[in-house]
Amino acid sequence: MEQIPQTPAASGDDDPAAATGRRRPALSPSRAADFKRCPLLYRYRAIDRLPEAPSAAQARGILVHAALEQIYVLPAGERDRDRALDLLEPAWARLAVERPELAAAQQLADLLPDARRLLERYFTMEDPVEVQPQSCELPVEVELDGGLVLRGFVDRVDVSEAGALTVIDYKTGRSPGPSGETEALFQLKFYALVLMHLHGRVPGELRLLYLGDGTTLAYAPERDELERFERILASLWETIRESGATGEFPPAPGRWCNWCDHKARCPAFGGRAPAYPGWPEVVPSAQKPPDTE
Repeated sequence: MEQIPQTPAASGDDDPAAATGRRRPALSPSRAADFKRCPLLYRYRAIDRLPEAPSAAQARGILVHAALEQIYVLPAGERDRDRALDLLEPAWARLAVERPELAAAQQLADLLPDARRLLERYFTMEDPVEVQPQSCELPVEVELDGGLVLRGFVDRVDVSEAGALTVIDYKTGRSPGPSGETEALFQLKFYALVLMHLHGRVPGELRLLYLGDGTTLAYAPERDELERFERILASLWETIRESGATGEFPPAPGRWCNWCDHKARCPAFGGRAPAYPGWPEVVPSAQKPPDTE
């Protein structure tokens, strides 16, 4: 069976720019969504990299993802529901060490009931015994013509004996309405494009598994569609780079402001933005600190 190429992306989230200068500025699905929703939010997350307290929903999602990854470390015959549920507490113990901000903000006892429910629903959507993933929690990164770098993480990649790629992404919320499907399709196209460039052919299918209500959203991409999408991303990135050069990242108030961590420093709510730190530049290899990837 053909191997999926591992990429130089580092572990962590899919932020496109590291203010430390240790990684090249890049575009990811989440940061693209931030910029389209509110340019100032993009700036705070991708350039200033201001801390945000993880919500219960985020912590629960991270926990469930960690358990799902561990399921596929087990031999196929051991991937039953009870064993999966037993993985939650050790997964949280590891996360508390790797990401102490989660343990500081949330208590496992508060997360477990919903996390168990989501894992149980997963077993109604797929039979892990029948799944033989090629990769889980795969970091992906590709540079396109013009210097645009796409970066992210793929929850799971399955490769059939015939070589067909199937990409699986777990969502711990409920399936979106019509407006939310547009954003979901954006993410699917993004990863289809990345894998097309990395693997040399179009993935056969991409699926979002919404564990919140047991819904699956599937997408079978076509090459010409992905090529058009690549041009859309290039245009979006050019707009982001222009904002990065000028420091102009205006707020765009909307319903999302109700749960934004940055209202106190948002001009739309009477706050003041911190001084713009400038577009992150990459440290030349010879100048990189010894702990860089």
